[in-house]
Amino acid sequence: MARDMGPVLKKCRSLGIEPAYIGIDKKSNRNFARAGKKVSEYGMQLREKQKAKFIYGVLEKPFRNNFENAKKLKYGTTGENMLILLELRLDNVIFRLGFARTRREARQIVDHKHVLVNGKCVNIPSYIVKAGDVISISEKAKSTQRYKDVLEVTGGRTVAGWLEADQENLTGTVKEIPSREQIDVPVDEMLIVELYSK
Repeated sequence: MARDMGPVLKKCRSLGIEPAYIGIDKKSNRNFARAGKKVSEYGMQLREKQKAKFIYGVLEKPFRNNFENAKKLKYGTTGENMLILLELRLDNVIFRLGFARTRREARQIVDHKHVLVNGKCVNIPSYIVKAGDVISISEKAKSTQRYKDVLEVTGGRTVAGWLEADQENLTGTVKEIPSREQIDVPVDEMLIVELYSK
């Protein structure tokens, strides 16, 4: 599986993203050298796309497929639908529930078959959850030290309003499909739509 293994803080700095959005507490003190340069319209659109791909940990092909799926949905704008679909990915939901420190770790947890959706094991990070789905960590994995360490870090993190988490039992419920207002990622989705519409 292809993965982006580059230095995370450097990428955050170049895209102008706070590391907290991807679950990292560190801060970068260095300023990025190109900050003062004028960016073309295409450059701004490309940067927004790179931001969204980086925050959600998605490569170009699945990101493009996600955009195509968002265009087919009958409700909402394409840009909003695209972010909602990214937000409903299983790896992102695990991260949002506080069962993983970062989305990368959430993807690994799903890959390792630790996650149950409505009682069935799902090991596809891009699986789209639906309203009413119950997501839990398998009984075998719950007792491991890993989740105790994770909950120490994520215990104080606020869970998104469209989710309900029971961190003691490592279970969560998707209460509803999120609206754009409930998605706190610093991405201008309209610029991505403009880029793909060319």
